[in-house]
Amino acid sequence: MKKLIIVALMSVATFSVFAQEKSQETATAGEQNRENSEIVVWPAFFAVCEYPASTDVIGLRLTIPYATKQDNVTGFDVGLWGRSTYFEGIQVNLLRNDVKDAFCGVQLGIYNSVGHGQMNGFQIGLWNEAISVHGLQCSLVNVAGDIEGFQVGLINRCESMHGFQVGVINVIRSAEMKFCPLVNIGF
Repeated sequence: MKKLIIVALMSVATFSVFAQEKSQETATAGEQNRENSEIVVWPAFFAVCEYPASTDVIGLRLTIPYATKQDNVTGFDVGLWGRSTYFEGIQVNLLRNDVKDAFCGVQLGIYNSVGHGQMNGFQIGLWNEAISVHGLQCSLVNVAGDIEGFQVGLINRCESMHGFQVGVINVIRSAEMKFCPLVNIGF
């Protein structure tokens, strides 16, 4: 077991050094020719220091102990705090899942958010928020702009809805019946 842990730590350290060298090469190439800048794609990404936001991840991103922000992440994101501009896949971060624009997949964490774009899929946690939802929000507090789907939680709030809310406090601001305990339906 000790040998396995040592080999794993050595591989992470080697990968981190390689990743830093590659990001420096990318930064140098970007400075030399800004019009033809490279985009680095990682099959497995271990966040151990700050990386350029232009680094794309396809595969696994591990954000323990450091939370980084990439523009595009496709695959599986595990850690404490996951940030990206666009995300497709599964985010399982303990503290926060933060996507600034478009999200497609599943977010599991204490606080899940999709800032400006559309959220297609599921948000499961203690607090969920998104501007546009096509899918399910399940938590203690769910907040959305426009939603087509379901909200299940203690407090559910949205601007407009085509679907159902199930909870103690259900608010659909554009509906004729704005507040309805237990179940609220939007058409």
